[in-house]
Amino acid sequence: MTTELLAPLDLAFWHLESTAHPLHLGALAHFGPLPAAPGEEPADVLDLLARRAAAVPRLRMRVRDVLIPVGGAAWSADPDFDVRRHVREITLPGADFPAETARLAAELMERPVERGLPPWEMYLLSGAPDGSFAVLVKLHHALADGMRAVAIGAGIFDEIAAGHRPARRSRPVPPRPPLSGFPGLPGPGRLLDLARDRLGDLGRAVEVGASVVRASRLDGRPTAALAAHSSGTRRIATATLSLERVHRVRRTAGGTANDVLLAVVAGALRRWFDERGLPLPGADPRALVPVSRRRPGAPPGPGNSLSGYLLDLPVTEPDPAARLTAVRRAMDRNKAAGPFRGAGAVALLADQLPPLAHRFGAPFASGAARLLFDLLVTQVPLPRSALSLGGAPLRALFPMAPLARGQSLAVAMSPYGGRVHVGLVADGAAVPDLDALAAALTAELDLLDPPGDDDAGA
Repeated sequence: MTTELLAPLDLAFWHLESTAHPLHLGALAHFGPLPAAPGEEPADVLDLLARRAAAVPRLRMRVRDVLIPVGGAAWSADPDFDVRRHVREITLPGADFPAETARLAAELMERPVERGLPPWEMYLLSGAPDGSFAVLVKLHHALADGMRAVAIGAGIFDEIAAGHRPARRSRPVPPRPPLSGFPGLPGPGRLLDLARDRLGDLGRAVEVGASVVRASRLDGRPTAALAAHSSGTRRIATATLSLERVHRVRRTAGGTANDVLLAVVAGALRRWFDERGLPLPGADPRALVPVSRRRPGAPPGPGNSLSGYLLDLPVTEPDPAARLTAVRRAMDRNKAAGPFRGAGAVALLADQLPPLAHRFGAPFASGAARLLFDLLVTQVPLPRSALSLGGAPLRALFPMAPLARGQSLAVAMSPYGGRVHVGLVADGAAVPDLDALAAALTAELDLLDPPGDDDAGA
């Protein structure tokens, strides 16, 4: 893979990171025991992970500074790449393997990836009495957004790795002829095209910037319980919801499955405030709901391609059905306006800034998230087919999103195998009772869809 400049949004993520605010995505995958034929040893999972990760070209790339454009950076192949520096095994006490896995995953998510190397890590977590195991994956946000992370991570699964074929090389497009007498200088038609493009970019930047300013809370007062002076620590909790029950609510109330899940998050926050003995906030907390700008069915592409919607989660509404109605109507308005409106469009604004602005503006931009939203709520799609690693079935995959400066909670969700797997990441000092919030998600779905006999074990 040749050298490739970081896209503007990727460059922004690269420079926004600090020691206390690592900007990597994560996923905690739980697998069943490895199968083995009589007289044969099970597959060596660590070796399998290492071989398959090394076969993903993107995972061999590191970031390096470049002279042009000024302030820019580029992906280039790591000449000293050693996959064993990225893939490691940790054996845990088996007595309470799930709890130990979440605790260790939180500690590992606190640590930024090493910037001089390809920015990713993978950990095999073993030690369960029944032979099951977990894999924690960390990918820097500059390397991938949610959809790209899924595409990269999918390469470790049996079904995808078995069908992998080298990408076909595209035929190079011949350059436009240069202006006569000045080799390398674009012709007049190309110059006109470039001028139009830059004017269009400027117009979009002004439009997006105005939308961000209009939607920002200039008083700078986030919801108190969700704001944090970062402790640099992390807690992780997980929840599993029945996808069939989510769709049952959707079919009754209308809207989308994501609307239902957002209403469940709103209700869980309300319950969590109540159980903490905290008064409800004076204004509903605002969630940033990331939106992919990739076309359905299109390849994931090399860089981040994101915008976002803003949603005031109706925490102050006491009725669960009314909360869902409020979420559905707000998301319908967001979709009608499109991804160029509101503070969620700040990712689009990042695309219009020059590299030098990202490099020197990062210290100022890193604290701006609290002016825009209180928490992140995102959904990460997974393949619908059953997945396995070395023959061990994937039981659950909990995605994990990074925390912005000044914020204490991020919620990520992935449907898989008839379940919605929810990964919650929180500042360890601000939200020491994250397990209570995870439990509240299940309780809130019960309010929207009271469980019956058919839901036993769901």
